[in-house]
Amino acid sequence: MTLGIAGAGWVYWHLNDNIKSVDIDSALGDDRPAKAVTTPTATASASASPLPTGSVNILVLGSDSRSGKENKKLGGGSSSGARSDTAMVVHIDAGRTSATVVSIPRDTLVTRPSCPLSSGGSTSVAYNAMFNSAYSVGGAVCAVKTVESLTGVRMDHYLEIDFSGFAKLVDALGGVTVTTDQDIDDDDSHLHLKKGTHHLDGTQALALARTRHGIGDGSDLGRIGLQQKLVKALLDQMASSSLLTDPAKLYEVADAVTSSLTTDTGLDSLSELMRLGQSLKGLTSDHVKTVMMPVVTAPSDPNRVIAKEPAARDLWASLR
Repeated sequence: MTLGIAGAGWVYWHLNDNIKSVDIDSALGDDRPAKAVTTPTATASASASPLPTGSVNILVLGSDSRSGKENKKLGGGSSSGARSDTAMVVHIDAGRTSATVVSIPRDTLVTRPSCPLSSGGSTSVAYNAMFNSAYSVGGAVCAVKTVESLTGVRMDHYLEIDFSGFAKLVDALGGVTVTTDQDIDDDDSHLHLKKGTHHLDGTQALALARTRHGIGDGSDLGRIGLQQKLVKALLDQMASSSLLTDPAKLYEVADAVTSSLTTDTGLDSLSELMRLGQSLKGLTSDHVKTVMMPVVTAPSDPNRVIAKEPAARDLWASLR
């Protein structure tokens, strides 16, 4: 009995210690969009802790910011060359049974606001800057501030996962099933798939998320469609797996996620992440809408895009 309790305690400590966090609220202060009005929480029983039911906005970034053999093997960058390859604003509706995932193309030209730096001082405002440069110059804090400046939507939470973590998560879940609408032949991502349905392991799923040259016009816009397919495939795989009845599988998935995760301080413990996950138990892929921020070709550069107005403004307004 004592060994069992000690073992459970070690598992919790290990998973909790895996999580890295950034205090975004303190860094950005009050100069941010207003928080959404929250609704009362719900609880399954008098003894259970109440679960949040209000709407919530989460900025999810996929990055190659961490060094290490696994990330380098998968094509990740060094810690001194941080980049955010994927950016999604996840809006979960009140009641938490439906959601909208909005992808922001990394090639979008934006006005990057002045961002505080952890070393002191701040970055300068930059006009017509690449959207993903915000993460490069100021990390998670600047990524959040840039998204809030672009959208006018308060980001309640921040989640970032690196290359190896994403691959490990997919493997821990037993792979994901994705249907492609065309052949994919991309030497850069090392992915070669025929049109049709495929069950992908972690390395293949990561390659799919990074593929851009083997589809469409080779731009970031084609890749976003594949990334959105993966989001729904992950939700389906989680729903069909035996996580709640298989402790070993649950630990494997939790270890894969937490070891490669950076969050805001509101989600930087295992208990907080579990509460978020439990509050989403009624959310299925059928009730997740995936869209891309409306964009048009930038007048200044045919290889870049800018937000298409008023469509983009209307989309963000619907998420407030």
